[in-house]
Amino acid sequence: MVCPIEPTANDSATDAPAPVAYREYLPDAPLSHAALAAEIALAITYNGLNQAVMMVSPGDIEDFIRGFSLSNAIIDSPDEIYDIRLSRFDQACQADVQISSRAFWALKDHRRQMAGTSGCGLCGVEALEQALPQLEILPPAPLPPAAHLAGIRQRIEQAQPMARSSGALHAALYFGADGEPLLCREDIGRHNALDKLIGAMRFAGLDPRQGFVAVTSRCSLELIHKAVRARLGTLVSLSAPTALTVRWARRHRLNLIHIPHRSAPRIYSPIQEQPE
Repeated sequence: MVCPIEPTANDSATDAPAPVAYREYLPDAPLSHAALAAEIALAITYNGLNQAVMMVSPGDIEDFIRGFSLSNAIIDSPDEIYDIRLSRFDQACQADVQISSRAFWALKDHRRQMAGTSGCGLCGVEALEQALPQLEILPPAPLPPAAHLAGIRQRIEQAQPMARSSGALHAALYFGADGEPLLCREDIGRHNALDKLIGAMRFAGLDPRQGFVAVTSRCSLELIHKAVRARLGTLVSLSAPTALTVRWARRHRLNLIHIPHRSAPRIYSPIQEQPE
């Protein structure tokens, strides 16, 4: 069952960043705000047939649908798109696209062979219920001590053996309760790296509520889904999260920390607690 989403009063949407509250992990740090990128789940149907759900920025949706349809060989010409109807919700958008009979029959013949290529990890999902699932609300977990996050970018780099030699690899690492890296898994896909780490942690019998997991990639919404399903206590990202990612982390009581390049760690979830 999809998480509650309500139609918006305004049928237009832009890519304007959303202000999101955070606290720097410093003594007596005041509440601050950062402008984070917006994202939504976009579900596309062609002539009533579910085709894909993917995470996108909320602006220029019709342009995206035309480009997606052309670049994935669903249509041969923009003239084969007869109509695009958008239904906007709080966290999602449903696009009902009417295409020519020729394109629709070709799509049905080719549909099973199509693969998602957006890199978001959600292409090919055919229902918003899967893109925005209901997940268990986790019990609160303590934040890792601020000292455990010191110099973490350099420590992660040192713990990535394959990336040092070849590059082009994402990493997911588990840091134990003492702040030391215990496991590192690498992959060309950020989702794959986290899946590998979760599997390794489970095989090793490690408590996911202790210590924290760090990812080198963008903190996409699906990484939040994976972290909550794996019952992680804290997820640390080297790249800024999106506003929707923060919203889901807070809703499910997942600690979410961003490590900027040149400033103190930023606690986005839980925002109501004052760091020690």
